[in-house]
Amino acid sequence: MMATPLLELKSVTKTFGGLTANNQVSFKVQPGEIVGLIGPNGAGKTTLFNVISGYYAPSHGQILFKGKDISGKPPYELAALGIGRTFQVVKPFPGLSVLENVLIASFLRYPKRAQAEEHAWHILEITGLADRAEVSAAGLTLAGRKRLEIGKALALEPSFLLLDEVVAGLNPTEVDLTIELILKVRDQGVTILIVEHIMRVIMQICDRLAVLNYGEKIAEGTPAEISSNPAVIKAYLGETAA
Repeated sequence: MMATPLLELKSVTKTFGGLTANNQVSFKVQPGEIVGLIGPNGAGKTTLFNVISGYYAPSHGQILFKGKDISGKPPYELAALGIGRTFQVVKPFPGLSVLENVLIASFLRYPKRAQAEEHAWHILEITGLADRAEVSAAGLTLAGRKRLEIGKALALEPSFLLLDEVVAGLNPTEVDLTIELILKVRDQGVTILIVEHIMRVIMQICDRLAVLNYGEKIAEGTPAEISSNPAVIKAYLGETAA
């Protein structure tokens, strides 16, 4: 008997007026997996992230989390249920320290200041930011801000984490360190859905991939299966490559 998926999308569609950004998208994420959501620019990946995480309600279809319908629930309710996310454009609270940025998220699970602060320090240790705790978040490098973005999401103690291009713009060493962090998070029991354009990251860490093009899912499978799929090659490289 198959385990209940942690996340299941059933024919999820999102329209904006006459524009269909996501069209009948269905896939499952099992507990403990890292699943990659890939596709060319404009394929609808970030829109789908926004629908899953409650920033948009789906126009049609269902989103199930742990077997329960969460379609259209607001982000704060989903955070309480165990869904965290990062954003492609990182925007820490610039007037606050690194520790204070993580502390704000920690209050969701730890309403008392002392417990929240202890939890925030734990998150900074995990993300490698403990030595920058008192630094203004605005003073971090891009790599530091991306780690802080992950830290704020982890402070919510999610069981399911959506990562939106967390290695974009990083140098190869920073990419490798971020891969280590993602795998460490997975090993601590967090299931991950990741959008990423850097294929070596996707191929290295993902158990399965779902591919979007023009808002529709065109393929799903292991990294090896997807890398040789003619429809995926055509979507990325054009008709002649296929």
